[in-house]
Parts: sequence; C-alpha cells; structure tokens
Amino acid sequence: MRIQVIPNTGEARTDQFLHKTTVVIDVLRATSTIVTALAEGASGVLPVETVMEAKTLHRQGDLLGGERFCRKIAGFDLGNSPCDYQSGAVYGRRVLLTTTNGTRAIHKAGRSDHVLAGSLLNAEACAAAAALLRRDIVMFCAGTHDEFAFEDGLCAGLLIDRLLRITGEETETDDLGLAMLGFYRSNADSIPEALLRSASGRRLTKLGYAQDVTFCSQIDLFDAVPRLSGDTMTIV
Repeated sequence: MRIQVIPNTGEARTDQFLHKTTVVIDVLRATSTIVTALAEGASGVLPVETVMEAKTLHRQGDLLGGERFCRKIAGFDLGNSPCDYQSGAVYGRRVLLTTTNGTRAIHKAGRSDHVLAGSLLNAEACAAAAALLRRDIVMFCAGTHDEFAFEDGLCAGLLIDRLLRITGEETETDDLGLAMLGFYRSNADSIPEALLRSASGRRLTKLGYAQDVTFCSQIDLFDAVPRLSGDTMTIV
C-alpha cells in the first residue's frame, strides 16, 4: 500500500485519484462538519459546489448548510460550524452542504474508487476504514483557496501515523507524506494550541468561531467514517 499527499485542491489532477482510496481532509471545517453531522444521525450529507445547486436540489425535509467567507449563507438552515449539527439538529434528515474548499475537494476526488471524509475527530476510524479498502491511498488536503492549510497537513500526518500502526511495513508514503508525519509528531502534544495559531484558526477566531477550532482539534471523538456513495456522504 502506498500513500500520497496532495497539499491543496489546486494541485490535484484527475489521474492522481484513479483506482485509489481518497481521504478528503478539511479540518476547519467541512470534513469535521460532515463527520459530526453523520455521527449525530443525519441520513446523509450531499456535498455541492454552489449555493444555487444546493437550492435547486433541496427537497422537503432537507436542511441547507454551508458557508461563504466562513459565515453562514443567508437563508440557509445551518452554517459550516460542526456545533450547528449537534443536539438533534440534523437527526434523520439529509443535509445539502456547500463550502468554499471542502465540498469542492470532494467533487474533485470523485474519480477515486472510494472517497472518505477524514478529520482529527475520526482519525482512528478513518485510517482503519481506508486500510480495509486495500487500495493505495491519497490524503487530499483541501487547503484554503488553493493554498496549503496547516491543520489539513497536521491531520494527514496523524492519519499516516495511524495507518502505519495498522499496516506496519506494508505501507510506503511519498516525501510529502513523510514530512506531514514528522509535522504531526512534532505537534502531537499541543494540537488545540497549534490549530488556534494557524492562519485558519486565527481567521475563525477573529470572526467569533474559536469554539469551532477547539471542537475540531479533538482526536477520535467519533467512530463515524463518511464515505461517498453516489453523490452523498453516508456512514461506512
């Protein structure tokens, strides 16, 4: 098994995903929100790229969720804060989610054999699920506006660390994966603080979403592993 890391959405090419399992990572906040929504009982999360598409596909009983410029979209039921998706808010309902970076990355990974949503919140479960699929693995960091995001690289390193524990010598990783593994291990004892210091963490804190950064920094809070089935993320 081989692991490749893609540092941001802009650097991804279709051929990199063929015959692979892709783990899409957008720690702050799309994949953390998808994991939370499904762990909290949503029937599915449909990732869409545009606000218009979300409104067009909306059916009775669905919830509209998402953000633009980190803020909840006007007229939508929910934002992109994972905290919005707790306390029964989404139980039994389908969520149509559109975000600036994460949902775009999910669509870009669509030619993969399997697409999973990874985050710090479900790292152990996601790594185990990816290993069981027995494909080479792409860690696809969504990044921010086609630039590398600290928190996504950190999560990629954590997932590689867990995969190496699960598979041992059977797994090889590319140079960027080795760098992200070291990056994670050097920050493993201070992940909440590291995320708050990151560019995304500072931006969200300035906008009043520091609690989201803290929430998304939790390791293995959930066992839920979202997997793309058709056009919808559901639990593996």
